[in-house]
Amino acid sequence: MTQYGVLLLVLIFASLGLSVFAIFISFSRYRRNHPRASTLPGPGEDVATEAARKMLREFEKNGQSVDAALVTWSPDTLRKILADELPDAQVIVVSNREPYIHNQTRDGGVELVVPASGLVSALEPITRACAGTWIAYGGGSADRAVVDGNDRVQVPPGHPSYTLRRVWLSDDEYQGYYLGFANEGLWPLCHIAFTRPIFRESDWEAYEAVNRKFADTVVAEARNERPIVLVQDYHFALLPRMIRERLPEAIVITFWHIPWPNSEVFSICPWRERILDGLLGSSIVGFHTQYHANNFTESVDRFMESRIERADAAISYGGQVTLVHSYPISIEWPVELLKALPSVEECRVRVRKRFRIPAGAKLCVGVERLDYTKGILDRFHALEELFIRHPEMVGKVVFLQIAAPSRGTLPAYKQLHEECLRCAEELNQRYGSEFYRPVVMVAEHHSQAAVYELYRAADICLVTSLHDGMNLVAKEFVASRDDEQGVLLLSTFAGASRELLEALIVNPYDAAMMGEAMLQALTMGPDEQRERMRRMREIVRDNNVFRWAGSMLLDAARLRKRGDLDRVTYDRPASPTGDNVVSMFERKQAVGFR
Repeated sequence: MTQYGVLLLVLIFASLGLSVFAIFISFSRYRRNHPRASTLPGPGEDVATEAARKMLREFEKNGQSVDAALVTWSPDTLRKILADELPDAQVIVVSNREPYIHNQTRDGGVELVVPASGLVSALEPITRACAGTWIAYGGGSADRAVVDGNDRVQVPPGHPSYTLRRVWLSDDEYQGYYLGFANEGLWPLCHIAFTRPIFRESDWEAYEAVNRKFADTVVAEARNERPIVLVQDYHFALLPRMIRERLPEAIVITFWHIPWPNSEVFSICPWRERILDGLLGSSIVGFHTQYHANNFTESVDRFMESRIERADAAISYGGQVTLVHSYPISIEWPVELLKALPSVEECRVRVRKRFRIPAGAKLCVGVERLDYTKGILDRFHALEELFIRHPEMVGKVVFLQIAAPSRGTLPAYKQLHEECLRCAEELNQRYGSEFYRPVVMVAEHHSQAAVYELYRAADICLVTSLHDGMNLVAKEFVASRDDEQGVLLLSTFAGASRELLEALIVNPYDAAMMGEAMLQALTMGPDEQRERMRRMREIVRDNNVFRWAGSMLLDAARLRKRGDLDRVTYDRPASPTGDNVVSMFERKQAVGFR
């Protein structure tokens, strides 16, 4: 071997040695912050491999450093961010759905309902941690009876930690703004589910008026001119601009919980420029995935006169800069309500008894709103493919579909409900018997505790969205399984598939493929289930909802510092050279953007 060959080998081994040393150092830091980390590696994996896996996952995240994985994200972390980076900041959350609903009972009393909503389950722990104000539409039949003179009520009941401010809408406003423009227009526009969006002038007018009403409420609830306002979802595309016009120093973070279509699809909307202008009133616009963030940026580039700073993920429009980032939403960890639930075995007994599941049958569950984007019919078709290709599975599996009624007055939802009932009945007649129903469909609302009981009882959970933002059902199922058992079938078109790589990833449009994935799940051994579930639980634990909110609040803090620096820049004396300009590099260094 030549001396050059020897030198090359030395360099290769030195490089490998440095890489191993770097991984060891990173893992050591991780162990100091996560004393339980030794329990995380799957069977047959050493700690270095697991540390490398974590680092690679972190590198995939938009603009996130590996160090972010070394932080233990909790309510205390959020409170520290607010205290250190945003002292005295008031946090205001705005959403259509409220976290607590008061309804009248038949005997004249008041019943408290906590909706089983992904948005609520994500935001409620954040608002509690921040002691903020939550502004939402008050739609409960007893909502007016429990508020004070300023339409406020302290929640949660029994242990109040934040204020719920309710906004009242007339039937016409609700019909036009929510059922009309938001859910017959924007919802199908943004979801590739092949349902034509419907746009009406009257619905747009109602949408604009309701956004204005919520803007008035935000201004009324703001204690000063510099609140942090977290605007949630497609119901309030115009709200950020309306807030900006009246509270120019506010930090407005808008999170779009559903997909954003490509610019060609978005061009269908008659008020596309108005919607983009409204959203660009935000300081930050967030999406679940980078793909949806890119689609938004392309829409702005196509329809608005703006400057796109792709390296900084920023859009300059109308003299203001808006950051466009991906922030994968998640759930709280640990899940508080699990403490009040029985063991997995007891949940299995209770659920099987309630729904009359045969003792020898595996239980598959699906839990969501009855919506055409969720792929419910496609699951039924996959189950039929399973039975056709593997007739020995008849009698050995039951599919329990919980489909909470949703937007039932809209024609597309009525038709879906009828089709689901018909398909379930056909499967039961074709493959069922007196003592066996392969499909149990329950079109009822369930409390969050009841939903988690179903997760814990299931052998398989199906999340087969045709198109989705994140879909927190997948993460809730993983969080519920502290026994480290159960299998997740997850659509490649749900944002959660970008994180939960150990799920069985499926294409819901391919019924045969999904049927084979169901067979794989039904026959998967406990060791493989444990290995997959451990890794998914690690992801949900580390990338929990407090990290989601904390990432946005840290970006908000940097924006605020940048704004403060700009004001200092404008007011400072001229330099000896007559130059009164701070370079972009200096500004980024000062506010922490690196």
